[in-house]
Amino acid sequence: MLFNFAFTEGKYNGSNLSVLGRNGVLSEVREMPVVGGSGLLRFARGYAQARTQERDVNTGDAVVEYNVYVFHY
Repeated sequence: MLFNFAFTEGKYNGSNLSVLGRNGVLSEVREMPVVGGSGLLRFARGYAQARTQERDVNTGDAVVEYNVYVFHY
């Protein structure tokens, strides 16, 4: 799974974090690495933990909580 967190307000407005990794959706907590970023988060490293809060098996919709821990320069 590859996705970007885009910041649209505050100090990090215009910056992004890129996360790439396996998202085993049946696991309670999934950990994926932060592989980079842009703007003020250029060269960012860290990890994201994903937890599914709600899931609708009929529609496939889900609410997922992401906690992201980042080091940047």
